[in-house]
Amino acid sequence: MAQIFHHSTNTIARVSIFGAVILIALLGYVAEVVNNSPYVTDVDVAQPQPVPFSHKHHVGELGVDCRYCHSSVEVSSSAGMPPTQTCMTCHSQIWTQAAMLQPVRASYRDSKPISWTRVNAVPDFVYFNHSIHVAKGVGCTTCHGPIAEMNITWRAQTLYMRWCLDCHNAPEKYLRPRSEVFNAFYTAPPDQLALGRRLVSEYNVQKLTDCTTCHR
Repeated sequence: MAQIFHHSTNTIARVSIFGAVILIALLGYVAEVVNNSPYVTDVDVAQPQPVPFSHKHHVGELGVDCRYCHSSVEVSSSAGMPPTQTCMTCHSQIWTQAAMLQPVRASYRDSKPISWTRVNAVPDFVYFNHSIHVAKGVGCTTCHGPIAEMNITWRAQTLYMRWCLDCHNAPEKYLRPRSEVFNAFYTAPPDQLALGRRLVSEYNVQKLTDCTTCHR
């Protein structure tokens, strides 16, 4: 019986198969790169705000404690945003005529909250509680990055599930004493693992990785 296909067909078939595998792998790699890029995650992208509030100035230079503005962070799932009255505690006395603070004065005068642009947020199907993380020794800068260096706030972490699980699987790498949770200049000591293991025991930290921990 005569051969139906030419010998070169075998080569074409092999090249097609290997080419398809390589193309799929390449597309997967490109998709992963894009998914982790600032274009998707907004990491390191400063968000424009109605008032150019500088954490660098207020926290880094003036030493304002995180809890002064985010007053519910220790008792609530939400850290809370400061009402305009909090801003005016100082700005009714200093920089009272600054042009950049006009929206703050208007908000206070008209009793209308400022519409801040959200920088850090998890999807609606994810439950996150600030108070429990604070109580277990997770510092503000662990998630929010070098906040004391930010003139305009940007997102420091992707907040992807795998990023959260890095800490949930090995909390000893990240925990700090509760007294240092709100220290914007805290740096991990050389014996972080030893300290972390002690805090895991002392604070009764559990490695919660079950789906229902965050997806309720």
